Amino acid sequence: MNPFPKADELTRRQFVSNAARAYLGVHLFPLLGGTLASAAPETVAKGGSAKNVIYLFMAGGMSHVDTFDPKPAKKEVMGKTEAIATKVDGVMVGHYLPKTAAVMDQVCVINSMNSTQGAHAQGSYIMHTSYDMRGTIKHPSLGSWVLRLGGRIHPELPGFVAVNSVPENTSGGFLGAKFAAAPIGSPDAGLMDSRRPGNVTTEDFERRLALADRMNRQFHGRYPNADVKAYEELYREAISLMNSKDLSAFDLRQESESTRKLYGSSRFAQGCLLARRLVDNGVRFVEVQLGGWDTHYDNFAGVAGRCQEFDQAYAALITDLAKSGKLKDTLVVVATEFGRSPEIQTEHNGGRDHHPQAFSCLLAGGGIKGGVKHGSTDASASKVKDGIVTVQDFNATIAHALALPYDTIVMSPSKRPFKIADKGVPVTSLFG
Repeated sequence: MNPFPKADELTRRQFVSNAARAYLGVHLFPLLGGTLASAAPETVAKGGSAKNVIYLFMAGGMSHVDTFDPKPAKKEVMGKTEAIATKVDGVMVGHYLPKTAAVMDQVCVINSMNSTQGAHAQGSYIMHTSYDMRGTIKHPSLGSWVLRLGGRIHPELPGFVAVNSVPENTSGGFLGAKFAAAPIGSPDAGLMDSRRPGNVTTEDFERRLALADRMNRQFHGRYPNADVKAYEELYREAISLMNSKDLSAFDLRQESESTRKLYGSSRFAQGCLLARRLVDNGVRFVEVQLGGWDTHYDNFAGVAGRCQEFDQAYAALITDLAKSGKLKDTLVVVATEFGRSPEIQTEHNGGRDHHPQAFSCLLAGGGIKGGVKHGSTDASASKVKDGIVTVQDFNATIAHALALPYDTIVMSPSKRPFKIADKGVPVTSLFG
């Protein structure tokens, strides 16, 4: 009997997902995205030396004026923020970032970022995908593109992991579930559903696997479908991961107490430490999110709180990677959806509004020159003065750092052409 005489793609995927939970006793990651595109990596292009990416996303819109683009001569712009010197002559940061100031010789500051999107959802989406949000298609996230074009490094660990991020920004989009992020909520909890449930014995688990294999063979014989086969591959990868000795890469308990204190105790800080462990073990792309940057009200208190959490963790991550020699292989990105307005809203207790016209992002490692600034804004940090870098250019630069072919076209299931950075062009002058 045909259980799906007129079933659509989603119904088939739901069947396979439910079957895994019922017969294997495990959940699968990730269950996001749509129809899978080809997974074969393309020929790489010449570029930087990065093999991995740690992508730190400052959700809410980090104020560039109070962090990486201070204007000390403009007190009406700076408000309560003071500019302090860093380890690099001519590079200043807000006084909330003393530890970051000490590692700026390893960092490239891009002060000339520009986005066309000034709302949170749309700004985050274009930053993660290089494309405007559309109701008719779901674009792959940057980590998904990196995995698609570069392939996995470790044969058993996920190629793309997202810590404390939202699924909308880490989806495989039209590339499908195979390229979506494996999600992690709390870094201390590690990868959820990656171990056999305690109430399922080894014998029971093997018996369920054998039963599932028999059902799969019958199902594929009657209803050949690319999505169903793709999800079966995900299950096999999940089972392989469950048995992998390198699953310990997700276990922060293996780090010394002194190292954990070096990063800090917050979820973001421990997420940065987990990201370092994961790239050390062959995970290609790790995103860690720090929210709370939407400082419409009382900007200076909000920035101080966010920077305190960011400052220690970021400085520790850069220092840790540099000390181990891993920084040359790892591109550390600090990104946000837009900046904050130079105008201070006194009626909102010193708040700042959204400002996509000009903002700052950071790159470090992976062949990027450290201790430099790229581009500049005008005297009030309101507009880009020179060296403009679009969101698409920024993402193309990330691809270039990984020696990935940023101009490779991948066709969606609807036969439309897409690239990792749309029409963006890498800023090659950033590479040493």
